[in-house]
Amino acid sequence: MVSSLDGFIAGKDGSIDWMQAKDTYEKGISLTEEDIAAFLDRIDCYVMGARTYEQALELGWPYGDVPVVVVTRRNLKTDRTTVEFYSGDLDQLVQDYLKPKYRNIWMVGGAALAKAFIQAKLADEIVISIMPVIVGGGTLFFDFIGIEQALHLLDVKAYKDGMVELSYAVRKGD
Repeated sequence: MVSSLDGFIAGKDGSIDWMQAKDTYEKGISLTEEDIAAFLDRIDCYVMGARTYEQALELGWPYGDVPVVVVTRRNLKTDRTTVEFYSGDLDQLVQDYLKPKYRNIWMVGGAALAKAFIQAKLADEIVISIMPVIVGGGTLFFDFIGIEQALHLLDVKAYKDGMVELSYAVRKGD
């Protein structure tokens, strides 16, 4: 998930223009095309909410031919053979459908969906990239999850453009 420093994943009008915010941090690392390609090659399947799906269509569909499951109660249509729609129990989706078929499932978006995955203890890892901007209002990434969840810091990366990436393992049984 990409977030502003104040925790928003979309502005008040639903926009994500602020994600283009750039700074210069000389000690940071550069994010190369090779790094991005290597990361994306590890993903077997994407899971997203309906609004994230619609935004991805508007922005030019960055997911290629990788399977995508859109979790929605709405009756959406697609002409993409790699996109499926799902409405139902998230635990059943993960345990019965996704885990037997895929190794690295990446939940890419939707604050409500991310919250539901965390509440249901279906997330193994949380990676959040914080952009160098304060948005001031909009859709929060974490808003009143309602459970306490211990995490273990896996990695911290600071990039030359001012973005900071935090990677956490979700502690099971804590």
